[in-house]
Amino acid sequence: MAKSRKKIGLALGSGAARGWAHIGVLRALTRLGLQPDLIAGCSIGALVGAAYAAGELDSLEQWVRGFTRLQVMGLLDPTFSGGLFRGDKVFGVAEERVGELTFAELQLPFACVATELETGREHWLQEGPVMGAVRASCSIPGMFVPVQLDGRWLIDGAVVNPVPVSLCRAMGADLVIAVNLNSDTRQNWSSHDDDEVAARHPLLQWLPKRNHAGAPSMLGVMNNSISIMQERITRARMAGDPPEIALNPHLGGVAIMDFHRASEAIAEGEACVERMIPFIEAEAHRFGLELMPQDANNPEI
Repeated sequence: MAKSRKKIGLALGSGAARGWAHIGVLRALTRLGLQPDLIAGCSIGALVGAAYAAGELDSLEQWVRGFTRLQVMGLLDPTFSGGLFRGDKVFGVAEERVGELTFAELQLPFACVATELETGREHWLQEGPVMGAVRASCSIPGMFVPVQLDGRWLIDGAVVNPVPVSLCRAMGADLVIAVNLNSDTRQNWSSHDDDEVAARHPLLQWLPKRNHAGAPSMLGVMNNSISIMQERITRARMAGDPPEIALNPHLGGVAIMDFHRASEAIAEGEACVERMIPFIEAEAHRFGLELMPQDANNPEI
């Protein structure tokens, strides 16, 4: 009786603007001949994972590579209730890029993780409209308003499971490739970023700035607190359930609102995979997987 092929699962972690590195990771893995059979995503990893599972990664990449700071600010819709932004504009445009699909209509199995606000329970979302689930997974506390699904208020999955290796395994993955965007914990919000954000979005000019004593600003505290939280939780979760392959892009200089730096993040995602090629090939061989690298001059990505 022939042995069944081992399934490859890709766990795409949280990290806000750092998440564009996931696009580069997917590109590089595809060129290497290693394509996932299933994807689990958290927060920004849910958005990129959904686009890949829908066959719309090209559309998403084209969109984000064109971002300027001004365009990013234009996608933010302040609400001041439940979070700084509603998220209707940015996720509305994202849905135009990915498509109004249900999980059942995707080209490969995909799921994302979110956190129930009232109980702190981890929820694995894999039924119904895709972008509603992605939006819940991306609802950074304090940044975006929570999302109500099936009578529950849900927030960012990074609060409980920033790199969803466990979800990948539950979906049937034998070999898990995990992408951790927060392994480089260097603080990355400069003292001038709050002023620049507010200046480019008049409705945000009320935001408290860094005071004269040098105390951190509100956005600075939020940015670094989220980064610290994600790094600590990721370390604990991955120690208990380590992936076979861990990819750690060097993104310490990219802040959570640096969505205009997509090209830089994508390039580092690709470079991260290239640095790990010997180990990736060894693990693939150990699992009996044959890699078929694509012709760099004619990539079918």
